[in-house]
Amino acid sequence: MLPEKRRPTHPGEILRYEFIEPLKMTQQQLADAIGVTRVRVNELVLGKRSLSPDTAFRLAKLFDTTPDFWMNLQNSVDMCNGR
Repeated sequence: MLPEKRRPTHPGEILRYEFIEPLKMTQQQLADAIGVTRVRVNELVLGKRSLSPDTAFRLAKLFDTTPDFWMNLQNSVDMCNGR
């Protein structure tokens, strides 16, 4: 059973544990594949950066998901933080 007051999972955590690591991909390889800097990917994975709509579209295209999947993760984090 999940705790009631659990914080939402940051999209960077999902990106890391559900996509990057299982695919044995480096952050640099991901950055190259979606056309952004490694720093941008790293900050996202570490939870230091919010996921932008632009990045959501890029990730959705690469991983055959939807931009809404990624933006809903970010929206949950933002709502919890009172943004």
